[in-house]
Amino acid sequence: MKKILVVLTNVDKYATKDEPTGLWLSEATHFIEEFDHNENVQMDLVSPNGGNVPLDPKSLGDSLDASTKAYFENESFMNKLKNTLKPSEVNASDYDAIYFTGGHGTMWDFPENAELQALSRDIYEKGGVVSGVCHGVTALLNVKLSTGLLLINDKKVSGFTNEEEELAQQTKYVPFLLEDALRERASEYVKSSPYTSYVTTDGRVVTGQNPQSSKAVAESVKELLGL
Repeated sequence: MKKILVVLTNVDKYATKDEPTGLWLSEATHFIEEFDHNENVQMDLVSPNGGNVPLDPKSLGDSLDASTKAYFENESFMNKLKNTLKPSEVNASDYDAIYFTGGHGTMWDFPENAELQALSRDIYEKGGVVSGVCHGVTALLNVKLSTGLLLINDKKVSGFTNEEEELAQQTKYVPFLLEDALRERASEYVKSSPYTSYVTTDGRVVTGQNPQSSKAVAESVKELLGL
């Protein structure tokens, strides 16, 4: 049995303007779907504060593809999003991988969360996989290994680009630009065209550029886990 910890945001509103945000739903569902019907995989949902995970309204409505729509209409799945675990309620030793979903809310509650950093470090140092997509990659910015070095210090990574942030018209509202932050901390930052699937795998660290990359991140994690 392989266990994967899926991490989601609790932030429901921009700190810089009166506009709702939250989880970009497909970044959870496209990943989860890749493992959902494998009886050898268990997935647990966790968020910085536990409890409810808000959904970014922009990720709903016409933005829902058939797969994500099915999850959105699944009462059992939606109840899981309303009742996520707290980091203190899980043990890193139980998990083979951790996956950070995105949405702009993550930029406020992922980067400085010491509990999430510890979970990432411990899962990685026990031989597990650390992964994230889009703004969820913010969770990896400050993860330090037991050596004191940053997890991504010697890694090639991807994440939401400055150009994509500009196209989303959020550049002046986010607390920092993820591409710039990753360039400062990682050995190399790589990207592709805006809003096209692009994933970087460096050892046991898997990072996806944008929402379109969630399924490909899952496929890379699956391969690393030998599934």
